[in-house]
Amino acid sequence: MFGIFDKIEEFFRELLLGGIKANLESMLIDINNQVGNIATDVGKTPMGWNSEVFSFIKRINDSVIIPIAGLIITAVLCIELINMIMQKNNMHDTDTFEFFKYIIKMWIAVWLVSHAFEFSMAVFDVAQSMVNKAAGVINTSAVVSADQIVQMVDTLKEKSLGELMTILFETSLVKVAIQGISVVVMLVVYGRMFEIYVYSSVSAIPFATMGNREWGQIGANYIKGLFALGLQGLILMVCLGIYAVLVKTINISDIHTSIFMILGYAILLGLMMLKSGTLAKSVLSSH
Repeated sequence: MFGIFDKIEEFFRELLLGGIKANLESMLIDINNQVGNIATDVGKTPMGWNSEVFSFIKRINDSVIIPIAGLIITAVLCIELINMIMQKNNMHDTDTFEFFKYIIKMWIAVWLVSHAFEFSMAVFDVAQSMVNKAAGVINTSAVVSADQIVQMVDTLKEKSLGELMTILFETSLVKVAIQGISVVVMLVVYGRMFEIYVYSSVSAIPFATMGNREWGQIGANYIKGLFALGLQGLILMVCLGIYAVLVKTINISDIHTSIFMILGYAILLGLMMLKSGTLAKSVLSSH
């Protein structure tokens, strides 16, 4: 009779331990897959992420933005020519070299406007290389093996059914929270890509202002913002890597404390992901 109760208890114990193991795997092992997936998305160029959207913004740039930029650069070059004439005492002190410099500046300005979109894409090609290298480092330093999970579960076999149920509830709660934070991370990654598309589609306009000393601040700040978007991808990977390493180094001696430490790290990850854009802009003094 008592043997039957022992078998029933053993059945529920194995059931609870199996659920705890599945939750721990979701929290610890799956983070490596998540790093890989995010690295794939963050590391893609605008053309590689979605070729149809890329073609759309390229058409917007060619058919809408370039003509507007042409008007702006015409105004800028006229202002530069007027300033050059006025500085030389209304052409009484004529210096042919000044006109030669003006022609070179005009050619460079027109070339920059006509190739502004390509320059924007080149920035993200460099960013892709940085992100892919960072992803390789993170994957090698944040691996939690299945054997380690089994060892963690083995330490729980002597606990009572009530405590195992509590641990199962806690791990399930943390698992759901981490999944929610994963959605936040995904939205940050996708939002960054949307921002890249919008930012790149109007690249010719700020580039058109760079031929003038006063208006050139618009173009300079745009370029800073462009590099900030590229740097944000690396910051996202660094944040995810820090989280993965911190989770790996948690010593599951007190399962309750460790689980909520994982939850705390996950919340911190979500907050840092949300601040990644602001952090990248502050590094490059962009606004």
